[in-house]
Amino acid sequence: MFLLLNGCASVSYYSQLASGQLQLLRAREPVEKIIADPSREAKLRTHLAQSQKARAFASEHLHLPDNQSYRLYADIGRPFVVWNVFATQEFSLTPQNHCFPIAGCVAYRGYYSQSAARGEAAIQRLQGMDVSIGGVEAYSTLGWFNDPILNSMMGWGDERLATLIFHELAHQCFYVKDDTEFNESFATFVEQEGTRQWRAFRGLPADTDSRLKQRDQFIELVLDVRSRLEKLYAQPLSTEQMRERKAAEFEQFRRDYRKMSDSQWDGDKRYDAWVNAPLNNARLLPFGLYDQWVPAFAALFRQVGGDWLRFYAQVERLGGLPGAERKAALKMLADPNS
Repeated sequence: MFLLLNGCASVSYYSQLASGQLQLLRAREPVEKIIADPSREAKLRTHLAQSQKARAFASEHLHLPDNQSYRLYADIGRPFVVWNVFATQEFSLTPQNHCFPIAGCVAYRGYYSQSAARGEAAIQRLQGMDVSIGGVEAYSTLGWFNDPILNSMMGWGDERLATLIFHELAHQCFYVKDDTEFNESFATFVEQEGTRQWRAFRGLPADTDSRLKQRDQFIELVLDVRSRLEKLYAQPLSTEQMRERKAAEFEQFRRDYRKMSDSQWDGDKRYDAWVNAPLNNARLLPFGLYDQWVPAFAALFRQVGGDWLRFYAQVERLGGLPGAERKAALKMLADPNS
């Protein structure tokens, strides 16, 4: 994730971004200082000590930036650092973009306050938009600041913290303005492959946790309904027909999910709350943004024999292509027979 100031934003939006980032910067402490302080919570010190092993691995083995990012810690006193607001038209899966002078255009608008995010979402709904709010554990300033480990990153165990560090450092490694799908898919691939290598480095077996397989199957199900909706929205239907067909597609998605959960997951209910909540286009957006081109980056990594430096060079080459050519190249990587 990334968040930078928008020069064209309203004064209030600009102000909350500036104050939120400033609060985060002021809260930073060197991780090594916390680890060495016996007065600090033992669980925190242990967790941070493990994080620094992953941080060293990221630079030494994954060739990710070697700087002070994630060698600092900040407790911001809330479960998420920002809340992102996604919005789309009622019959579109094209996100409402927000453009920033450095980061370019991204598919969401970030708020350091949950109440402010809810206010923005309410305004968008009044304008007839499909809207979704998602809490974010971490974001990258793309190397403009030394990004800290946040308390919001600490809740899911040592390995999850390592994956977040790999993901966010990938954004510092390479970033293309105005192409959220490219940037997030690249960082997600680095996160996934980095985690696989991190486990191997520690002598751990490949992660065969059934939850990972379930996650991949669930994402595939969401991407399938996205694809069906994109085809639907291209049809010349009346508004009422479109709404009926849209609702029918979401109900089909729920039926497919229940069938998969019951037949393949032994009734595991981990995604039930997400599936049973009201569905709209905006709730589907993060899945396409984060996962669309992961297979393409995986294929590219195989092509260079798993050499990280050669991989990054090829990613930079792809990033330098015009948008349409970049997308065509990624499609070819993901499916050479297409």
